[in-house]
Amino acid sequence: MSAESSPGFTPTGTIASAADRRRVVFATVIGTTVEWYDFFIYSSATALVFGHLFFSPFGKGSEQIVAFLTIGISFLFRPFGAFLAGHFGDKIGRRAVLMITLILMGASTALIGLLPTAQAIGMAAPILLILLRVLQGISAGGEWGGAVLLAVEHAPRKKRGLFGAAPQIGVPLGLLLANGVMAVMTAIAPGEAFLAWGWRVPFLLSVVLILVGYYVRRRVEESPVFTEIAERREQTRVPIVQLFRKHALLVLIAALVFAGNNAVGYMTTGGYIQNYATDPEGPLKLEKGPVLWAVAGSAVTWLLFAAFGGWISDRIGRRATYIAGWIMQLIGVFTLFPLVNQGSIGALFAGLVILTVGLGLTYGPQAALYTELFPASIRFSGVSISYAIGAILGGAFAPTIAQWLVQATGSTMAVTWYLAGMTVIGLLATLLLRDRSGIPLGPEAEAEQAVSPIRGLSRA
Repeated sequence: MSAESSPGFTPTGTIASAADRRRVVFATVIGTTVEWYDFFIYSSATALVFGHLFFSPFGKGSEQIVAFLTIGISFLFRPFGAFLAGHFGDKIGRRAVLMITLILMGASTALIGLLPTAQAIGMAAPILLILLRVLQGISAGGEWGGAVLLAVEHAPRKKRGLFGAAPQIGVPLGLLLANGVMAVMTAIAPGEAFLAWGWRVPFLLSVVLILVGYYVRRRVEESPVFTEIAERREQTRVPIVQLFRKHALLVLIAALVFAGNNAVGYMTTGGYIQNYATDPEGPLKLEKGPVLWAVAGSAVTWLLFAAFGGWISDRIGRRATYIAGWIMQLIGVFTLFPLVNQGSIGALFAGLVILTVGLGLTYGPQAALYTELFPASIRFSGVSISYAIGAILGGAFAPTIAQWLVQATGSTMAVTWYLAGMTVIGLLATLLLRDRSGIPLGPEAEAEQAVSPIRGLSRA
């Protein structure tokens, strides 16, 4: 019996008790939830108040488009964060990098809550806001890869999808927490009070959440795969160079898989639906609080389907799970705006819930899928950079594109076709990949991974 199939062993033969594994899962969920709360609270504030408070110098017709544009700008710096985190994560370890990204995200988020507005300091306000958003982007670029590898590389071979779903559900949990806290603040500080100080509280709460995340992550051991690489002294000197020299096409295909999910997901995580539904000059004019609670509620169903997607991918394979997810996501895309445009909270919630079925199935298995695509020695670089590029191609400017399409056409139908196109791109990219569920992950298994993850190619 192999070490990996023996009870109590990690994929590299390191003994790991059930308590150790629960600690890893708990730490990755808590850590990614805190990180994405910080990242998404910016999107919620952008949808509700940042256009008016920080970007009013750009004029009434442009302030919201420019505000949404700053969401996308941060994505341009994700690859930089991914390059740094991937390089050091493959050289000094997954755990150390995760601690750094957590602190960087928390500090930049809390500082946003202290920024003066454009009314107080003019153009300096949006400039400072953008700089802090850039720091959030750098942190987000390094966070996901480390959390994913910490979870999946600790997992038993037959439960990688389930373990990998732990950092994935941190995204809907972060969305739930961000929109829930914002909704509470709209009730505590309604109207002008929310504009004056209510929006700042969720950003300042980040300090408390970071302390919790830091404490939890300190108690987790380093990934056993990286530990074995270090003991064998097999760290790659410049992992990024090796990645693009040997796996550039794989990085692009993996990025397109995520782009198909991310563009659609950023209708809520990027704040577009929140802004569209609550805009006092828009067609719906719904109240902020109920819309935020509807988005928060849909985050619960997204969480459940992401967890289910990870679990079922261990049984039917990553590729089959993704294909089913793309079909469901396409259905969700075509039902979203017809329901949202009915102008009721119930219909809006129903549209978002239907959308989360496909979103969950195409996001839950992603951690395991990405981890199994890349060799151990350059894996942190591979998963982080693929994720960062996919985020740029997918969600970075999705809210801005949606806002522009509606303003240009006067209809949400153009947004629907845009999201449908991105979903089809994700499906086609998935069809190009082989299913590698359950392959060995340790450095000793690199020879067993000689067959390319890309269909039609013999070697990576």
